[in-house]
Amino acid sequence: MKFDLRLYVLVLGVEPLRIFLSKEGLARLSTKNYEEVNDDNLDDTLMHLTNYAINKNSHKFQANRAAILDSAGHKRSLKFALKYIEKCCKKDSTVIMDEIKDIIVKTMISGQAHLSNAFK
Repeated sequence: MKFDLRLYVLVLGVEPLRIFLSKEGLARLSTKNYEEVNDDNLDDTLMHLTNYAINKNSHKFQANRAAILDSAGHKRSLKFALKYIEKCCKKDSTVIMDEIKDIIVKTMISGQAHLSNAFK
């Protein structure tokens, strides 16, 4: 299964840098099982991309009917994605989220000077 994550970060200030990560997020699943890229599947957008605009045209696409049914449809919660990663990759989801938070913080730090100048 291939998916991307959509996480929501709120920047409340840049001097000092204050950022918050929402506990809710979204996973968008591709409608075709992923295979390693080769000459035969290079152009298979349903396998390689998770964009809603592309996957909604697939005959396998399942729209989400209710938020409570998190095990169906091609848009799922962050919680579902983390459980899936734990099961599939045998890695603790708290470790994964700590690594994601670290990436977010480092990304924001890398742009902090530019943001500070833009807001002055």
